[in-house]
Amino acid sequence: MAQEDDWDRDLLLDPAWEKQQRKTFTAWCNSHLRKAGTQIENIDEDFRDGLKLMLLLEVISGERLPKPERGKMRVHKINNVNKALDFIASKGVKLVSIGAEEIVDGNAKMTLGMIWTIILRFAIQDISVEETSAKEGLLLWCQRKTAPYKNVNVQNFHISWKDGLAFNALIHRHRPELIEYDKLRKDDPVTNLNNAFEVAEKYLDIPKMLDAEDIVNTARPDEKAIMTYVSSFYHAFSGAQKAETAANRICKVLAVNQENEHLMEDYEKLASDLLEWIKRTIPWLEDRSPQKTIQEMQQKLEDFRDYRRVHKPPKVQEKCQLEINFNTLQTKLRLSNRPAFMPSEGKMVSDINNGWQHLEQAEKGYEEWLLNEIRRLERLDHLAEKFRQKASIHEAWTEGKEAMLKQKDYETATLSDIKALIRKHEAFESDLAAHQDRVEQIAAIAQELNELDYYDSPSVNARCQKICDQWDVLGSLTHSRREALEKTEKQLETIDELHLEYAKRAAPFNNWMESAMEDLQDMFIVHTIEEIQVQQLVPKRDHALLDEQSKQQSNEHLRRQFASQANIVGPWIQTKMEEIGRISIEMNGTLEDQLNHLKQYEQSIVDYKPNIDLLEQQHQLIQEALIFDNKHTNYTMEHIRVGWEQLLTTIARTINEVENQILTRDAKGISQEQMQEFRASFNHFDKDHGGTLGPEEFKACLISLGYDVENDRQGDAEFNRIMSVVDPNNSGIVTFQAFIDFMSRETTDTDTADQVIASFKVLAGDKNYITAEELRRELPPDQAEYCIARMAPYQGPDAVPGALDYKSFSTALYGESDL
Repeated sequence: MAQEDDWDRDLLLDPAWEKQQRKTFTAWCNSHLRKAGTQIENIDEDFRDGLKLMLLLEVISGERLPKPERGKMRVHKINNVNKALDFIASKGVKLVSIGAEEIVDGNAKMTLGMIWTIILRFAIQDISVEETSAKEGLLLWCQRKTAPYKNVNVQNFHISWKDGLAFNALIHRHRPELIEYDKLRKDDPVTNLNNAFEVAEKYLDIPKMLDAEDIVNTARPDEKAIMTYVSSFYHAFSGAQKAETAANRICKVLAVNQENEHLMEDYEKLASDLLEWIKRTIPWLEDRSPQKTIQEMQQKLEDFRDYRRVHKPPKVQEKCQLEINFNTLQTKLRLSNRPAFMPSEGKMVSDINNGWQHLEQAEKGYEEWLLNEIRRLERLDHLAEKFRQKASIHEAWTEGKEAMLKQKDYETATLSDIKALIRKHEAFESDLAAHQDRVEQIAAIAQELNELDYYDSPSVNARCQKICDQWDVLGSLTHSRREALEKTEKQLETIDELHLEYAKRAAPFNNWMESAMEDLQDMFIVHTIEEIQVQQLVPKRDHALLDEQSKQQSNEHLRRQFASQANIVGPWIQTKMEEIGRISIEMNGTLEDQLNHLKQYEQSIVDYKPNIDLLEQQHQLIQEALIFDNKHTNYTMEHIRVGWEQLLTTIARTINEVENQILTRDAKGISQEQMQEFRASFNHFDKDHGGTLGPEEFKACLISLGYDVENDRQGDAEFNRIMSVVDPNNSGIVTFQAFIDFMSRETTDTDTADQVIASFKVLAGDKNYITAEELRRELPPDQAEYCIARMAPYQGPDAVPGALDYKSFSTALYGESDL
């Protein structure tokens, strides 16, 4: 320990400190010298010849110094002091500006500095509390011991002690019968200080090293004087150090368990939340109830897009974090000699993976169903529009036809009129026959709409039925009118024969009449309404074809745009996955180098996210355009999404594996060379470079390392035992982390249940039970309450009211339990 070099500066800053140090250091030296039957009165004068200085060092170190020189000459004194200083230096103390001549000459400042150096080395340096030592360790010891006391807040070795309560609290903590702490008043520091000093001197054999009035009347008491006096308390209570050590061990064990419990609780909650989300989401994805319109189905598709882009990615990260937490927890449990963590039923990592697979299966089928439904509805809309168009044309054609067929115009017609009507009727029958195809088409479309479950089928069916019924009526009326026309024709032909002779005589007139009738008959050979309508539809059709051509050109542009980006992103993801695989099995540099490299690699992956977002935007345009195929790429958006999620998950897992390897290396003291040897052995048998070993590969690896696991009864039993250690969850694989845990499992001195039981027994004063009061006195508040809440009542024959069973509690810390 390097000697503090500010002691002389402190004296110059406040001469009052020299008085405090002189009194304190003198008392401290005498507390040791009296064991050798001597004392000092003046610290400057009594150490000048080096004799008592050498004696002091022998008493406090328990070692023999070189024989002193008894001569009175200055050289003899300097030689003795040099022997003392050489001994101090041999203990690793660096003496700054302190020489034998100054001590021999009675230099007070140098002498005080030397004594402070001795105090630091032999009274304070070896104090160790919770991995802190010297001044920090002593301060922490004071803080822990005085923590339960009101009005005490030890933050330093000067003003924190001015009111005297801290001194009294230290005594009361160890010897409560000596101090009535509750009767002390913070506003009476002199009484408090004198009370502590007197009790310490009378009952604890600690000489009075400080003066109450000097402390109270000094703005900032001397830190070195306070430390020296307080260190005497520490050593006076050295009998309690066994309890201190026991308490420290228990605190460390409890801290490990509390941290592990926190990790277990976090895992359980995260697993429950994730499984609940999966449970809620799967029915939504499995619900294949079709909507009535394309707009409604497109909204469902949009909801699915939100799920894939907004809701699912955080769950992917949660699942990855869950696995990381689980692996880290298992590593910490193995390193602390605790059994493997077994999650609640149904919350194993394998359960979550099974649920996730079910989710992704439902998800994949859901998107396919959505797209098929949109295709179906698109076809239905097209068919429905076609039905309405044909039905409208047919209904327009039939308008007035029934009235025409019901006319009785033949009753007053002449024979030539009848023949004209018959020819007209024949033309109508021909037209009617031509319309038979349209009616059949209308019925066929209606039938197809029914088969495709068109939402408005009832109205389609009603309209179709009306058309068919009307068609039947038209057919019946057409037949009746033909019969009536033919009957009338026969009657008029008979009459006409009677007038034949008359007709022959009236030939010129008759010819004229026939010519007129022919002219009248030509009026029926005109363009139909339908023909006129066709002429109107031709330009509309041309316009529709041009629109469709433009749409298809736009679709092709969208296809090529998506394919261009996908053909870059897809191979990039695959390349990164392969690179991570190589990194995870190579051993280049230290684990910290690998970790830094992986984190930089992870950042480069995260920075690539805008390219995925751009692809999502292009994919959305494709879906909105109802494009369902793309011959320009083999990558779908689903492939890209899954690959991206796997990439993020894989890099996070790989980073976690290295972090766990660092935990194991540090806990087990594995060198970089040993780690490289472990990696080389593992990689040799990892034939597929998958980062894990199957049971047979692991067995071959063990045999190569000299383990007796050959294929016989004894070897199989030993191998099964080892597998239960490296693969407690029966996953059928051995990770590199589990492998190095196994290879180094015996190199660490880990706490055991027996050691914790022994520590509790010390705190309990060798009793088989411990009380809540003892726990609160010896342990920090949170850990004391932790034990009290979990310890079962002690049931032994020597039990007293409130006795707690620390043995079953300690055993539970290392066994299967709910802790």
